[in-house]
Amino acid sequence: MSWKIDPSHSEIQLSVRHMMISKVRGRFEEFGGEVNFNEENPAASSVDVTINAASISTRDERRDGHLKSADFLNAEEYPVLRFVSKRVEVVNEKKGRIYGELTIRDVSREVVLDAEYTGQAKSPWGATSAGFSATTSFDRTDWGLGWNQALETGGILVGDKVDVSIELELVKQDA
Repeated sequence: MSWKIDPSHSEIQLSVRHMMISKVRGRFEEFGGEVNFNEENPAASSVDVTINAASISTRDERRDGHLKSADFLNAEEYPVLRFVSKRVEVVNEKKGRIYGELTIRDVSREVVLDAEYTGQAKSPWGATSAGFSATTSFDRTDWGLGWNQALETGGILVGDKVDVSIELELVKQDA
């Protein structure tokens, strides 16, 4: 069954260490995609999500501009980030792992999303929605996002590990 992402009730956030002492958080403001959620056999489900690279927001215009530049996402040349699932592993009735390819700057690498199904509800307007939460971490340098600066106190300005947190509300589409 086809489900569409409800962007007004969904979020893709990320966080990265800054100067090795704190975390900077950001989010993508524009994304969409389709989830084929098979309620009878969740392992047969699939996910295809696209993210507008230029929609990154960390609440700092200068930093956002740098993240959109060729040093990082290179949003002008590579405007879309994409995640396409390859398989779903059911852990239990609420949890699973989604294995798929994450493409950033035309580099595709496998990532694994630890996902949780949070249930379904019917809206007052008759639409059926389902909720999912997911997390993953990856090394940004595996996608060629290697820009950094050494700190005089030792260490680096931007951590390599990116933590991603996803909240999705999906709306069931009519057959």
